[in-house]
Amino acid sequence: MGVYLNPGADLFLEARRDEIYVDKSALIEELNKVYGKSRKYVCVSRPRRFGKTMAANMVCAYYDRTVADEVFDGLAITMSPDFACYRGVADVLRINMQEFLSRAKDIEGLLSRLQRIVLRDLLRAYPDVDYFDREDLVECMQDVYQETQRPFVIVIDEWDCIFREYPHDTAAQREYLDFLRDWLKDKAYIGLVYMTGILPIKKYGTHSALNMFTEYSMENPGPFAPYVGFTEDEVKGLCEKYDMDFAECRAWYDGYRFPHAGHIYSPKSVVEAMLSQRFDAYWNSTETYEALKVYIDLNEDGLRDAIVRMMAGASIPIDTTTFTNDMTTFNSADDVMTLLVHLGYLGYDIDRGEVFIPNNEVRREYVTATKHGEEWSIISHTLKTSDNLLEAVFQKDAVAVAAGVEKAHFETSHIQYNDENALSYTLSLAFYSARRFYNIVRELPTGKGFADLAFLPRPQHAEKPALVIELKWDKTADTAIRQIKEKGYAGSLAGFAGKVLLVGVSYDKKTRRHEAVIEEWQSHGA
Repeated sequence: MGVYLNPGADLFLEARRDEIYVDKSALIEELNKVYGKSRKYVCVSRPRRFGKTMAANMVCAYYDRTVADEVFDGLAITMSPDFACYRGVADVLRINMQEFLSRAKDIEGLLSRLQRIVLRDLLRAYPDVDYFDREDLVECMQDVYQETQRPFVIVIDEWDCIFREYPHDTAAQREYLDFLRDWLKDKAYIGLVYMTGILPIKKYGTHSALNMFTEYSMENPGPFAPYVGFTEDEVKGLCEKYDMDFAECRAWYDGYRFPHAGHIYSPKSVVEAMLSQRFDAYWNSTETYEALKVYIDLNEDGLRDAIVRMMAGASIPIDTTTFTNDMTTFNSADDVMTLLVHLGYLGYDIDRGEVFIPNNEVRREYVTATKHGEEWSIISHTLKTSDNLLEAVFQKDAVAVAAGVEKAHFETSHIQYNDENALSYTLSLAFYSARRFYNIVRELPTGKGFADLAFLPRPQHAEKPALVIELKWDKTADTAIRQIKEKGYAGSLAGFAGKVLLVGVSYDKKTRRHEAVIEEWQSHGA
């Protein structure tokens, strides 16, 4: 057993000993399907603190021939019919590229150090092999394979650190990709390559230097979707075990949705919330808001309006195909938003081709990022005054509500001012502070129509009234209230028992004046 060659199971066992360990070992079953086949090159990208390193350690432990089967006792992978077939069949090389980069001054130093260290482990483990060139990594791995007929599994964590640390050094990036291609592509000694990072593989022009890889990213994780984060069932189980409110947990950390996996939660945040017994922002606590701000401040056409709409709850159509998989080449707002998908700051609906802010935790990061800078001052002011607007609704002060909405509407007028849909998003921003207490549903469906906005109190805030808001364009607020009653919008709150405030808001296109009417209604939860 070496440092990088067959590193054993210590790191994986360390994770299993954690107070919270969620079994993701079924991921290995997907890798076994491609082991030793042409699709044996797998690149899985996901945001930071989404369990990439734990998964890499698990994959290493599984294929490592020096690790005992007992390491996986009790885990889901042991139920797979292929568990014994592939367990311990390989020599494993476990490489953390960030570690090598931090010890090198440049890309040449990184690649030299990597090859020398791996060669040291290899020559120690197999001293009797007749090597052609003891200083050539590829040649030595070929010689070992010819002698043992045992494939190598190469696990590369933080594979994309070069592109994050040296975003403008294209020469270094090309040298790095060329090295990986020469080391890995079309080599008989490769049984499997499992590569993980934040970014998908960098494209140059219309091709990639690593085009042998099948990629699974936050755009389309395919069969790896259940392993991107925690599934809803896993989170429900943790909430029950730690006596935490699941609805509150969902509001904070849910939001990444994939076909065949449903709702996926940020694992770092869920674990921290369970252990601390407090819902708060944890995933982004390891990085300052500037990490997001640097991208949303980019002057790409339409980007700022898209960000504002998403902060208000909208989903935005996006074309992800032009993104070149780096952190510097942006030719459109779509390219920036695609990067934010990979960084975890936006969720992506592959079926609808739309992006959105996934949850309250991430939305709070956008609020922080827009507090600074003249270009965001109007949005920042609207959000700061949202507490007063919400309190005015609670007090049934229709005049104050109309004035608050009017002010917010004028201040955000760059979002298609004379547009009823835009007024709805303006209201969502104006009532931003309500997200502390409510799940906000836009265009709540009913049997007879739609209420534009509904604010449903989460269980921890059951003392709050529910709110149903109807928006009217060139009609009176009384008309809005009447429509709520006639169309039975209150029936949408069938599961809610308690006070409901019906809020009618109207906007006169000619006078640009707003009015509001607020009535109280009692729901019996029928």
